[in-house]
Order: sequence, then structure tokens, then C-alpha cells
Amino acid sequence: MLVRSFSFRRQSNSTSLYTISFWLLSASNFLFSASFSMMIPELPDYLRQMGGQAYVGLIIALFTLTAGVSRPFSGKITDTVGRVPVMAFGSVVCFICGFLYPYLLTVWGFLTLRLIHGFSTGTKPTATSAYVADVVPANRRGEAMGTLGLFTAMGMSLGPAIGSWLADDFSMNVMFWTSSAFALLSILILLRMPETLADPKPFRFALLKLNKDEIFDKQAIPPFVVLFLQSFGSGVVLTVVPSLSTSLGISNKGLFFTVYTVASLLVRLVFSRSSDRYGRVPVLFVSTVVLAVSMGLLILANSPWWFWLAAIFYGMSWGMNSPTVQAWTADLSDEATRGRAMATMYIALEAGIGIGAVASGWLLNHILNDANGTPGGIDASFALSGVMAVLAVLYLGWYWRKK
Repeated sequence: MLVRSFSFRRQSNSTSLYTISFWLLSASNFLFSASFSMMIPELPDYLRQMGGQAYVGLIIALFTLTAGVSRPFSGKITDTVGRVPVMAFGSVVCFICGFLYPYLLTVWGFLTLRLIHGFSTGTKPTATSAYVADVVPANRRGEAMGTLGLFTAMGMSLGPAIGSWLADDFSMNVMFWTSSAFALLSILILLRMPETLADPKPFRFALLKLNKDEIFDKQAIPPFVVLFLQSFGSGVVLTVVPSLSTSLGISNKGLFFTVYTVASLLVRLVFSRSSDRYGRVPVLFVSTVVLAVSMGLLILANSPWWFWLAAIFYGMSWGMNSPTVQAWTADLSDEATRGRAMATMYIALEAGIGIGAVASGWLLNHILNDANGTPGGIDASFALSGVMAVLAVLYLGWYWRKK
């Protein structure tokens, strides 16, 4: 069904960047990211209405748990079966789960589906990053990851706002089914893409058996450490920001995500080649400082103005962080095990988000409201995220001096 028309090495040495395959991949990423992100702002209240207040922190945590667990498997299959089949599998999971949400109306049914839904982001981004590294020149990886990230960020930007609008003006079911439709479109686009792995092999269940050295790529340890510390704040933001939006009188809980992803888009447009010019570590150092500042602004957010300013800074940080850490991982990896290296990097992402979500969910449920009625766990969650970002800055400073 899928025709392999490019060899791995020939694509890596190509001088062309913006090929048809690249644009198809970008369009698929836009639809995929919009699909799973459009429901995020509405899920906490949806779970509360089911009687699952105590499990709000698990909405993100369960999703990232299976995403993280599936990474070593997706990395191995990406390096053996191919990039495109793994990307398609992730989109299929997103399509099925979005369709099933309206029919699982118990707390445990919902949480089980969140667990399964995590396989989508545990597979597609791993193969996507490996695919991009295959088809662009090494000295333009930062630019390529930034451009691809523009489409991902647009999906992340529009998705939450669209989801909240659909839920408010139509119903939660319409929102879920729209999410499913977006995932289906991302699958159809992938069917037109050529495979880039030089010698793909048929899938067999024996590939799901992992050796110790296939679980974690030691070459990706520096990006792993940095991304874990950075992404802790993402788990907090995904869990806590909808509650902060409500306390500030902002009815559309997806607007924060829209503002920060628009800021991320602008940063990617202006600084897409910065890490190619100045190095991965210096750019990550600056972007992580900006991330720490955004957490401080969220603590100060007692009005919408501070809230939107924090969203802008948060978006600026991830506009630099995301493409740079992906390019850094590709730089440090071997060609034959690039999928494993990307999987290792994404394990850090899922672990950070998941632990951040659980920690902030616990803080929301155990720290009393302040005098204004704002849950006390909100400020504590952002403060903890700020500490993690500072630790990442210190690690990057140490690594920079060491190298």
C-alpha cells in the first residue's frame, strides 16, 4: 500500500527541505494535534460532572502514562517496520478514542479510555521526528523542526478554542466526534507519504519484546533530563489553567492555550534557525529561563492581563524549546537508532507532564482556597513548576560549561 520511494541516506544528504512529503507531514501533524488538544480544556469539568473530582489529575497523567510506556516499542518499530506505519497507528488510536468518549459515561470507563488514548501520542510523534530527521539536511534540522512545529502549534492553538466553542454551543459529544474526524483526516494524508526507512521489515509480534538496550538510548540523556524538567510545567498548566481561567471569570477555558500557541508560532517564525546558528544548548538555556518567568507570572495572575502575559511568555519558551530539543536529540543519535533516541526524548516529555499533572491535581485537592476563593493549590503548583525550570537552567549551564 505504501511505496518506498526514497532511501534513508539519500534523503539525509539532500539539500531540499520543503518537499511534498514535508508539507504532507505538516498537515497531518496539524490535524492530529488539533484532534487530541481540542478536548483538554473541557475534560476536568466533564469528569467532575461524572463525580470524578478526585481524579482530575489523572486526566493528563493516564494519557501520558501509556504514551511514555509505549515509547520504547514505538521507537523500535519505527526503526524496523518504518516511520509511516507507526504514524498511522497513532492517528488511528486518536480516531477510535474520540469516537468512543460519548459512549463511556462512567468515571472508570472515561479513565480507561484516557489510558488507551495515550498510545496515540506515544507513537505518532516518535515516528514523525525520525521521519523529519530522515528527509532534511542535518544542518537545517532546527529550522525543519521549527517549521513542522508551526503546524503542530497551530493545531494546539486552534484545537482547545474550537473544542470549548463546540462544547458550549453544541455539546460535548459534538466536540468528541469532531476530534475523531480530525484524526481520520490526518490518517488519510499519511497514506500519500513515502516511507523513508531504507530497509523496512514486516511487523511481527516478536518486535514487541524489548532487550534492555532497546528501552533507553544513552546518547539522548542530556535532552531527556532537560525535557523532563521543562515538561513538568506542561502537566501543571494542562491540569490547573482551566481552574485558574474560571476563577478569573474567563469562560472559554481554551483561550489560554490559544494565546500561548500563537506566541509559540510567532517565535518559531522569527527564530526557527536560531539553534542551527547559535547552538542547541544556548537556545535552550534562554528558553528555559523564559519558562521559569512564565510560571512566576502565573502565580501573580490575579487579573486577565497577567494571565495573558503569562500565556505569551509560556508560548515563547516552548516556541524555542520544542524544535531545539528535537534537533539536539537528532544530533546526538545514530542513524540506525534514531527512532529509539526520539522515543527516549519523548519518554521524558510524558514523564514530566504526567508527574506534573498528578502533583498539581493532588495540590488542588489538598490545599485550601485562599481569601479570594482561588484554590491554593494553583499557586503551589506553579511555584513547583518554576523550581523545576530553574533546575533545568542549572543543568544546561553545567552542560554548556562542560562542553
